[in-house]
Amino acid sequence: MAGAWGSANCLGTVHIYSGSFNLPIPEPNKSDPYISKGRMTDAIINVPDHLTIHDLDIGISLTHTNVFDLQIFLQSPAGTKICLNMYNPYKEFFVGVNYMNTIFDDEATLSIKDASPPFTGRFRPVESYELSEFDGEDAFGPWHLQVYDMWDYDIGTLNNVELMISTPEPATFFLLALGAMLLKKRKK
Repeated sequence: MAGAWGSANCLGTVHIYSGSFNLPIPEPNKSDPYISKGRMTDAIINVPDHLTIHDLDIGISLTHTNVFDLQIFLQSPAGTKICLNMYNPYKEFFVGVNYMNTIFDDEATLSIKDASPPFTGRFRPVESYELSEFDGEDAFGPWHLQVYDMWDYDIGTLNNVELMISTPEPATFFLLALGAMLLKKRKK
């Protein structure tokens, strides 16, 4: 599903691509149904448009009996992959459930590491990863959200994923080029 609306800042349009998945976390192990850790089947959002990414945010909703166990990654069609969140099992253990309408956004005031579950709202990805690593890429193609459950005895379900892709305002390019030309003439 795609949609778009204008934004109030220097960005042009925000394009939204989303999907509902109902994917088990982790994917059931066919050889041993009692194993409850491992990788989820990738959630794939296909972006059918060629868009230059100026800013990207990603929203997820998932239920899980202990989100401490999860490692969450986003991979672009170009192969760029970042970690949205993961924890150090020796230093950061906690008990808590769910990501509910959680938006990863580089411009958020709070890091996901400084928040407590259930995670609701806007958060920066885990340090040292930034969604800006996707800036300048063509958004066209399959985006993969990958979730790993690193410990047994906990289960969950990925419900929804939403990519919010901001593209530059065409007039912004024109004004920047015009400003650069004027500055260059002024220096002569």
